[in-house]
Amino acid sequence: MDPGYVAPVVVVVNGDEVRVEAGSSVADLLIQLGLGEKWVLVERNAEPVRRADLATTGLAPNDRIELVRAVAGG
Repeated sequence: MDPGYVAPVVVVVNGDEVRVEAGSSVADLLIQLGLGEKWVLVERNAEPVRRADLATTGLAPNDRIELVRAVAGG
């Protein structure tokens, strides 16, 4: 194994395991999943993550992330 290799981190997103690069933030996860930050509500380990904190909230192994996509309509 390459000595510079860093194992990915596994988090649980809406019940499914997702591998992310070590050091990833919630914003990085949203990009990886193809979701825009603007219309997604995020909870990390049952705590809401403010939109302003998405880029600075890091992910740790086994974090439980719940994503809810906001839908406009009337």
